[in-house]
Amino acid sequence: MRVLNVAEKPSVAKSVASILSGNQNLRMREGRSRYNKIYEFNYSINGLPCHMLVTSVTGHLMELEFEDRFRKWHACDPALLFTAPVRKVVPQDKLDIKRTLEEVARGCQWLVLWLDCDREGENIAFEVIEVCTAVNRQLTLRRARFSALIERDIHDAVQNLVNPNKYFADAVDARQEIDLRIGASFTRFQTMLLRDAFVIESATNDRNLVLSYGPCQFPTLGFVVERYWEIQSHEPEEFWTINCSHRSDEGVATFNWMRGHFFDYACAVIIYEMCVEEPTATVTKVRQQEKLKYAPAPLNTIQLEKRASIYFRMSSEHTMKVAEELYQAGFISYPRTETDSFSERTNLHAIVQEQQGHPGWGSYAQRLLDPASGLWRNPRNGGHDDKAHPPIHPTKFSSGESGWSQDHHRLYELVVRHFLACVSQPAVGAETTVEIDIAGELFFASGRVIVAKNYLDVYRFESWGGSLLPTYEVGQQFVPTTLTLDSGVTRPPPLLSEADLLGCMDKEGIGTDATMHDHIKKLLDRFYATKDSSMRFSPTNLGEALVMGYDDMGYKLWKPYLRAVMERDMKAVSEGAKSKAEVLETCLQQMKACFLDARLNKVKLFEAMAVFFERSNRAGGDEQHASGEFVRRCGLCQEADMVLRQNRDGNFMVGCLGFPQCRNVVWLPGSVSEAAVTTNLCNSCNPGPVYLIQFTFRRLEIPPDYNANHLGCIGGCDETLRRLTEICGTGSRLSARGRGGPAMPNNVQRSNTRQGACIYCHQTGHSSGNCPSQSSGPRSSRPQSMNVQSAGQVSISCSACGAPCALRTANTTTNRGRKFYSCQSQACNFFVWEDSINNGNRGRGFQRVNVSASASNPSRSVGHGRGGRGAVDAAGVTFVSATGDPISGRRCFVCGDPSHFANACPNRGI
Repeated sequence: MRVLNVAEKPSVAKSVASILSGNQNLRMREGRSRYNKIYEFNYSINGLPCHMLVTSVTGHLMELEFEDRFRKWHACDPALLFTAPVRKVVPQDKLDIKRTLEEVARGCQWLVLWLDCDREGENIAFEVIEVCTAVNRQLTLRRARFSALIERDIHDAVQNLVNPNKYFADAVDARQEIDLRIGASFTRFQTMLLRDAFVIESATNDRNLVLSYGPCQFPTLGFVVERYWEIQSHEPEEFWTINCSHRSDEGVATFNWMRGHFFDYACAVIIYEMCVEEPTATVTKVRQQEKLKYAPAPLNTIQLEKRASIYFRMSSEHTMKVAEELYQAGFISYPRTETDSFSERTNLHAIVQEQQGHPGWGSYAQRLLDPASGLWRNPRNGGHDDKAHPPIHPTKFSSGESGWSQDHHRLYELVVRHFLACVSQPAVGAETTVEIDIAGELFFASGRVIVAKNYLDVYRFESWGGSLLPTYEVGQQFVPTTLTLDSGVTRPPPLLSEADLLGCMDKEGIGTDATMHDHIKKLLDRFYATKDSSMRFSPTNLGEALVMGYDDMGYKLWKPYLRAVMERDMKAVSEGAKSKAEVLETCLQQMKACFLDARLNKVKLFEAMAVFFERSNRAGGDEQHASGEFVRRCGLCQEADMVLRQNRDGNFMVGCLGFPQCRNVVWLPGSVSEAAVTTNLCNSCNPGPVYLIQFTFRRLEIPPDYNANHLGCIGGCDETLRRLTEICGTGSRLSARGRGGPAMPNNVQRSNTRQGACIYCHQTGHSSGNCPSQSSGPRSSRPQSMNVQSAGQVSISCSACGAPCALRTANTTTNRGRKFYSCQSQACNFFVWEDSINNGNRGRGFQRVNVSASASNPSRSVGHGRGGRGAVDAAGVTFVSATGDPISGRRCFVCGDPSHFANACPNRGI
């Protein structure tokens, strides 16, 4: 029978193959990936002859990602990421590993999974199962459970194969999807909202800065910021205490005041003067008792990280990297475990026996195994068991390998000494406490002497100090050598150390034993926090500002409670108590509500950032990109969504989230006071869906025969909305921002630039700009220069900037082939037909606001004229499009003047 064995890493695959084959008749060949070899040998599983093929993956074979249309940052409203479709795919750099598995699996009958025996490993196992069963559905699936890469564990695992645990895999799937959706939505929101709006000094210090949010990362940052705020808000307060000492032939005893200290100086002085007036001390109590200092509980991941940080100043990330290397080399058991209790089946004596030859702790191991020493003690139960791995312990003797770094030596020594301490008797001490009375005030002194060090002999990282007291008897009297009134001040707690931070995360259930170090590293990588030489964390301005912003909103997104609930739910999934779908629905609904509320209160983030950073004038630093209600897919770029939002001037628009790559926008009438996207769909516009918008117009700015409330569509089918846009204009964007918005969709533009009757004589056949009845009327107030070149051509200069104007050719239906002059500067508004110059007419100004195309480029959509205060106010000025076509019916409905719209009419309200 052919058996495909898949390990989590190439080094593990090599170790498993070497152990099972005994390095006899072991053959190796290349796979599709040069790093993932294939090992072949013969072996017997429960008496069944097998041809074993052993290969590996490199961690997760698949990645969870959004479907293509949601992957670009500006492609959709971030709120949609809570429900957007996701998929698991094999990334490009792991396709060769996938092909290797497919090729080998086709000819096998069994698939044995040697992935790490935790939730993450189980999830990877099901990724391997998905790839292999896609090409061979007849595979028998088996799981090998092991805790160390040593012979007894590996042989025992392969002879006692079990079924894969789907509950474990589902728990990881739930965590991955929750983290992806929450992280992506909040990260896009924060980054697009704040990155370009402020000058943020950071490690990257460029436009590629990502202000990431993680459901575990932010509570971890919260611990750091909260401690920092506690220190900052601390106000030192002076206190007073009475200290007493007594010197005798046997030494010096220092007595502490039973009251501790007083904050009231007058009270402290009164009591002190009483003691000084009657200084004779009387011994009232002498208590002697045996004290025990117990050895630590067996070592789990969190304790390994905390102790390595305290003893060796190693970061948690580096600790796990070194521990993983020691595990893969077979020297320690699996380093990712929550368990701190050994099972009864563990042969503890065999582990100690392997350490007898070490020059540092070998003699202690020999004493442990000697029954006459009485040093052995079964390890205490720490109370945690993840049912997957035993506590971390040594699995192979080493006096130091040639390739080891100092940190490898240190960590291996910690694991060995910790294990030897766990199976040792506690240290024994004799503690003496003496109490004395001075003028009615009680004082005490304590001393300790170690009777038997026991585990402290091997666990050099801990001490149990104490001073030796002179001998005192009850009733004995003496005059203190010193009696002083001393002052002091209260001090704030210290900054969190890495061990403290790990303890906070462990207590509140933030992350798992396998991921906590990653969350801490993320804080440093994102420049949300820094770590000093004492391994203590401080928040950066950026980290503090983000936490402050969310705190001001009232949402405790930086607190551990929400994530702790998620972690408990995911544990319930791993135990089969809850389904993955149930947990996903509950968590994502809760976090989406938080997200929507945070977006509504985004001003709090701006206010918090403004405390630490200066505002930026960089383009794109507009908060509108981070928000908006979905209306439809963009018909121009076909990638991003069109959303309803307001600009800084309060004008409504429906714009593409692909800005600035895509500048598609529909400006809504300037008379709109309120607008909201509804759940109603337009039945006419395609491609759908196109959601209808509920508009509320300002009553005085629209004609009397129009309703102030209107349910409309921006897709081009709504005649009412089109007419109101023509009548009221789209607001004064040019004067407020110095530039206009992008062009409207083609179907709206065409309706705004169609040929109609002249607004002066009401005849067709000519444009309003060439109306014969207006040839002697008032013209543009700006002078126009006109020069005749030597070739007989006329050269026109812009009346605003003086620059030469380009001669262009119109390509619209009504004016195709007709030539006109226009200034090449987008800031000017000069325009004149060539044939009107010959007729003696002057050029007419028009408002060009971010026109999408010129007349010489018919492939691009044509912009339309803008009204309101952006229009030219000179009498007789005609509103024209970018190519000079008249825009019919566009005059103020209040006074009838074509030089302005109703929302800018000076007679409005009279």
